[in-house]
Amino acid sequence: MNSTKRRYHVLHAITKLELGGAQENTLYTLQNLSRERYNLFLAANDEGILIEKAKELRGVKTFFIPELIRPINPIKDLIALLRLFRFCKREKIDIIHTHSSKAGILGRWAARLAKVPIITHTIHGWGFYPGQNPLKRGLFIFLERMTGRITDRLIAVSRANIKTGIENRIGEKEKYTLIRSGIKLLEFQNVEGNIAEKKKELGLEEDTKVVAMIACFKPQKAPLDFIRVAKRVIEKKPKTQFLLIGDGELKAAIERLIKELNLEKKVILTGWRRDIPQILKVIDVLALTSRWEGLPRVFPEAMASGLPIVATEVDGAPEAVEEGVNGFLVSVGDIEGMAERIITLLDNPERAEGMGRKGREKVFPEFDIDLMVKKIDNLYQELARDKGL
Repeated sequence: MNSTKRRYHVLHAITKLELGGAQENTLYTLQNLSRERYNLFLAANDEGILIEKAKELRGVKTFFIPELIRPINPIKDLIALLRLFRFCKREKIDIIHTHSSKAGILGRWAARLAKVPIITHTIHGWGFYPGQNPLKRGLFIFLERMTGRITDRLIAVSRANIKTGIENRIGEKEKYTLIRSGIKLLEFQNVEGNIAEKKKELGLEEDTKVVAMIACFKPQKAPLDFIRVAKRVIEKKPKTQFLLIGDGELKAAIERLIKELNLEKKVILTGWRRDIPQILKVIDVLALTSRWEGLPRVFPEAMASGLPIVATEVDGAPEAVEEGVNGFLVSVGDIEGMAERIITLLDNPERAEGMGRKGREKVFPEFDIDLMVKKIDNLYQELARDKGL
């Protein structure tokens, strides 16, 4: 059937709707795909800060699966697989598009069992990484390798993730497509608001320099490293404050370390915030201490805001942060190195401003979120033609 004469039933599946780049972009894609071409569905765990936003999506049928959880749990994983399988059969899904490791594995096998014609998956960073328990790492690579065989297209947000996938024999090179994780660029450029008032609202001193990190408090993001970096910087630059924006499983450990290092007045935990464009206008440097990544959404956000970035040199980071041009990259766990580069930027505001300008130039148009949706739409149409749907 000609693609203009029918609506394809498209299911997006993601493990948990917490506040993160993969989740935000999945919801934006569902919100903005053509209703003339697609009937849209969403499957996810029933917990997360973005649940209400998902329920409010016009023209999207949501399906919540409590058993779809991140940790390996054979019984719950089997239940989640069966529920996804039944959903695919009942709704006659034509295209499944999975996100995140657990939903990616279970969703694609459920689709295969249900004979869904087109199976796609976006890699927002692999579930295996250097330094991981060898048995766990080996299992994840094996599962991705087997699941890659039944996947029609692997969408990556970074070239580094494509390289890693091919090196680990996960799918053939021809299966990979690069589609950047995008943002609403203009929201970060044309920001209005009083900087002094926003600083006061956040508990920042008016004349202080501000370094911020935006991340989920989980081992991948290494937020405890950020606290240790803050300690080193403050020892040399006492008129500096740090914002840690986010929440998650490591919150209690973060609070203990802040107290242990006597940083209660220097490191502010804001929780999750919806005013990120406004917050980025009051900070001087964006930092990220991740141990592995796809290509974090916060990079283009900072770049569009004209901020220099200091981050760990992992996976797709060098594709956004060009060393010495719009920021600095250090090795994972290099606390001293990150602190030194942050101090360099704080001591040289003209250099920091120049790096921010370079970042703003670099971010257009590659990281535009509407370009991302257009590329996904084009990919669906291409795959439908190839399958004769």
